Amino acid sequence: MIITRNSNKTITIMKKLTLSFFAVILMTTFSFAQKIGYIDSEYILSNIPEYKAAQAEMDKISVDWQKEIEAKYAEIDKLYKIYQAESVLLTDDMKKKRENEIINKEKEVKELQKQRFGVDGELFNKRMELVKPIQDKIYSAVKQVAERGGLAFIFDKAGQVSLLYSNSKYDKSEDVLNFMGYNKSKK
Repeated sequence: MIITRNSNKTITIMKKLTLSFFAVILMTTFSFAQKIGYIDSEYILSNIPEYKAAQAEMDKISVDWQKEIEAKYAEIDKLYKIYQAESVLLTDDMKKKRENEIINKEKEVKELQKQRFGVDGELFNKRMELVKPIQDKIYSAVKQVAERGGLAFIFDKAGQVSLLYSNSKYDKSEDVLNFMGYNKSKK
């Protein structure tokens, strides 16, 4: 095999490119080697008395509103049964009037249901009023625990993100609770 001057340059360039490539890969690997941790927000929330109280209040409100709506539907059902029983005796105008009355009451109840339980309804707003400050406290505590621990990422294993394996030494749930002033002895 005859090596020429140009082929030596090519080999040298190839070696340099290969070394550069591996150097970039090594630097990238080391730069991404960050510490991570995870929390269980359901566990954290279950250990915060204010959250339990807020949840209980929202549950009570929800049950009360649901009973109110069910009572209104029962009233509509009663009106409909009376209408059916009396419809043979009613004139066409009276039938139309009763049908409109029933339809309007149904619309009112559906509107009330939407107002209370809809996307931006009263229950949603109440939840924001009661739970959002607690969530903000948790986020702040998570951020500070991560910064103190030199963690690059903290995942929440309670929601959509799921972990197939987790080493409990990286669970920062207790740290977040302790930072917020809650601990197991306070339960």
